[in-house]
Amino acid sequence: MSNIKKGVIGILTGGGDVPGLNPAIRAVTIRALREGWQVIGFRRGWGGLVDTVRDKNADNSKNFQYLTEEIVNRAGRTGGTFLHTSRTNPSSMRRSNVPSHLADKFSAEKNDLTPEVLKNLEFLGVDYLIPIGGDDTLSYGVRMYKEGVKVIAIPKTMDNDVPGTDYCIGFSTCVTRTIALTNSLRTIAGSHERILVLEVFGRYAGFTAMLPTMAGAANRCVIPEYKFKIEHLTELLIKDRQMNPSNYSVLLISEGAMYEGGEMVFKDLSTDAFGHAKLGGIGDLVSAEIKELSAQFNKGKPVDVVNQKLGYMVRGGDPDAIDSIVPMAFGNLALDLILKGIHGRLVVLKNGRYDNVPLDVVTATKKVVNVAQFYDTERYRPRYENFEMKPLFIMTSEL
Repeated sequence: MSNIKKGVIGILTGGGDVPGLNPAIRAVTIRALREGWQVIGFRRGWGGLVDTVRDKNADNSKNFQYLTEEIVNRAGRTGGTFLHTSRTNPSSMRRSNVPSHLADKFSAEKNDLTPEVLKNLEFLGVDYLIPIGGDDTLSYGVRMYKEGVKVIAIPKTMDNDVPGTDYCIGFSTCVTRTIALTNSLRTIAGSHERILVLEVFGRYAGFTAMLPTMAGAANRCVIPEYKFKIEHLTELLIKDRQMNPSNYSVLLISEGAMYEGGEMVFKDLSTDAFGHAKLGGIGDLVSAEIKELSAQFNKGKPVDVVNQKLGYMVRGGDPDAIDSIVPMAFGNLALDLILKGIHGRLVVLKNGRYDNVPLDVVTATKKVVNVAQFYDTERYRPRYENFEMKPLFIMTSEL
């Protein structure tokens, strides 16, 4: 370990938690400390950077902490993020969320606190900043880079929808949990001869519904990228049920899936800091309609539905093998770039190889399922063909 301090690295985790965040923090910290760098962990994503008080005598323990090997080793094998997380967007802070020590300075209904974030980074002497998050968290990372901050980003989201990379931390564990939970719940559907409808994460991208279905967890899936016809979906599920010796069938439905002629289903009219309304309820609506429509495809007899939202169950607990290995590699990739003096990059996994790409890819495009290539729009399920030279998770490459 070097005795000469080479600089300061800041790291934060934003957006929804996923298994694999703590291994990524650990990887960055262990390597950085041994290379002679100091590491600051910001709490609650961009929130800790907004709330920091620029006074050496102030108590900022709730806003950031200096990381040690002991701290990160203890957390590194666990799920979630010990730094905590939030959906804070410093470029558009509601007046009610502006920290009290800045309330006199920022009193508009929406406020851009970016100047304060930049001053706080300077106050702490941060040389490089490593945000770990999805497209919302990383979009503000792009803003930071454009403001002159040396940013290296790590992609995280169980939806696996950050552009530029085939893989995002959290996705494998989400798929693993979805398969396991579906297989647990199918015994109930089979015992009662019902249709099992499971709502899974996926606002704009249907990867978390597609991959478990492809792996055999469900008969059908509906995804945000293709609007479905409820009558046709019901007919398919009834046929699946009739063909199953145990007399049940299974549907995975993305939270962002939409009826033909309809829009996304939201819980209420409230939005988060990035303007996203909270999704939820498409599984309930579809379950009720399937039960109502089922009789016309089942000789006049309605079929009951088991309806469950998997929700946080797929993002809780420890990371699986892939979400232990990939974060380790991503963290070390970030350090490799820092040691070379490179910044403005997103570390990625492309075509089975670790790499890095320009950071602004995060805001330049969207990553969704290629419907024409991977989704059978008549059968509401993945296509099982042309696997040669595809990446590990088949449909996650943008090529």
